Amino acid sequence: MNQTTLFIADLHLSAGRPDITAAFLRFMQQEAVHAEALYVLGDLFEFSIGDDEPSPLNDEVAAAFKACVEQGTPVYFIHGNRDFMVGRRFARQAGVILLPEHKVIDLYGERTLIMHGDTLCIDDAGYQRYRRVTRWGWLQWLFLRLPLTFRMNIADGIRSKSAQSKEVKVMQVMDVNQAEVERQMQRYKVRSLIHGHTHRPDMHTLYIKEQAAQRVVLGDWYTQGSVLVVSPQGMELQNRVLPAS
Repeated sequence: MNQTTLFIADLHLSAGRPDITAAFLRFMQQEAVHAEALYVLGDLFEFSIGDDEPSPLNDEVAAAFKACVEQGTPVYFIHGNRDFMVGRRFARQAGVILLPEHKVIDLYGERTLIMHGDTLCIDDAGYQRYRRVTRWGWLQWLFLRLPLTFRMNIADGIRSKSAQSKEVKVMQVMDVNQAEVERQMQRYKVRSLIHGHTHRPDMHTLYIKEQAAQRVVLGDWYTQGSVLVVSPQGMELQNRVLPAS
């Protein structure tokens, strides 16, 4: 097993993009199984309407995670804004460990905060209101008791509305708020932060109370795969080629 820890996010797996699914499965079989750990920081799926959804894709993904875990690589999962309905049944099926939305881990001696990243985008007030409402436990309880076809229609409507909203929002609104980044890093007493959500892969240097800190943003998997590879020697954002459709 290599002394590396891997991070991915924003794959948005769906039946309509088999090339992304193929790239993910290849990554799981050829890379993840050799790592010390794999962290999935949200939006693994394009949308989730509950663990009871009959989905060959979900079963295939769960099987890939399970095979990885059984070969000795633990898989950790943080919910994103698209797949926050992924629940304990899927976690048991896949053998993954569900983490809270903000989690501090020891990454080769460095206290590191990991999250999906949507909570940092506080300038997007409309989205933050939507996020608060959709995380209400009683509302999720009611949603899961609706017929599957009704839930699918709701999900299609939300996706369509989200796409329209992105077209009119300025890019700055959909990006992280720098003051919120610093506030969260100070709150959790870290100098290293890893997240996804914004689809803007980069490694940012910042200063918190005159001390150097780092914010790493994972990329999406729309046109190429994006993997953060971390070892005791450092970290590197790497790309992966998607197979031809």
